[in-house]
Amino acid sequence: MSSAIDVRGLHKSYGDKVVLGGIDLNVAEGTIFSLLGPNGAGKTTAVQILSTLIAADAGEIRVAGHDLHQDPEAVRAAIGVTGQFSAVDGLLTGRENLIMMADLHHLGRREARRRADDLLKQFDLVEAGQKLAMTYSGGMKRRIDLAMTLVGNPRIIFLDEPTTGLDPRSRHNMWQLIRQLVTDGGVTVFLTTQYLEEADQLADRIAVLDHGRLVAEGTAEELKRLVPGGHIRLRFTSPDEFALAGQVLPTAVPNNESLVLQVPNDGSVHSLRALLARIDDASLEVDELTVHTPDLDDVFFAVTGQPTAHQEVITK
Repeated sequence: MSSAIDVRGLHKSYGDKVVLGGIDLNVAEGTIFSLLGPNGAGKTTAVQILSTLIAADAGEIRVAGHDLHQDPEAVRAAIGVTGQFSAVDGLLTGRENLIMMADLHHLGRREARRRADDLLKQFDLVEAGQKLAMTYSGGMKRRIDLAMTLVGNPRIIFLDEPTTGLDPRSRHNMWQLIRQLVTDGGVTVFLTTQYLEEADQLADRIAVLDHGRLVAEGTAEELKRLVPGGHIRLRFTSPDEFALAGQVLPTAVPNNESLVLQVPNDGSVHSLRALLARIDDASLEVDELTVHTPDLDDVFFAVTGQPTAHQEVITK
């Protein structure tokens, strides 16, 4: 699979403060890649560099097949950016915002209006498109913001904290739109977020950035297996089978009241197959088997030493 973004040795410092300390990234075309990290980790700086807004101190960077240092104009022509803060002009209607963006892309009067109307339909904003953007809800503003990013038909979209401040329903609606962009439009999405559930739901691959360095990378399932605490839960209906299973699986933690054994396991196919073979060899009658793995909140805390925004809310 071809690379939409390929980064080698990306460095960025401000004075003595190292913001990005030599990171490597590779994002495959037509996928969603999520960059996670606590506040100040360097996520937004990485997006600003990859989208040509600021210059890197060092590193080899190719975006959409173009060398970012040698041909930034070609990179800009291939990308779209939705930043943390809305770029919508509240004194214009939603449709006027889209037409303004189309004019900036030099689409021409007729094409600009056609593109604006198409995007209003795509984002279910036809009626709202005739109203001033200042009257929009937070979710509607983010949708029109994303629609403005798509006016130029970018091949790669950078979404920097796209659902911050949205209510759960608006966040899920935004997730659906992002998925459709990839599955229907074939675009590549580079997503930064502090919402671990967001990355878990959307991303094909995830990288965790902390103090300017990548501390973990992989699929959501691969990252979850980095953290201890995964287990297989075996529930029995027969006390005799439960007792026998305890002998066959001596590392299991028993719950005598519920006839449940908790077997330490990383959740991988290999280890699960090995456990099933032991159960089969002993002819154990298991009533129910469930796999439990750590979630991305656990991964985030383990590799950065910091709680997620979700965990901070719970503990306050």
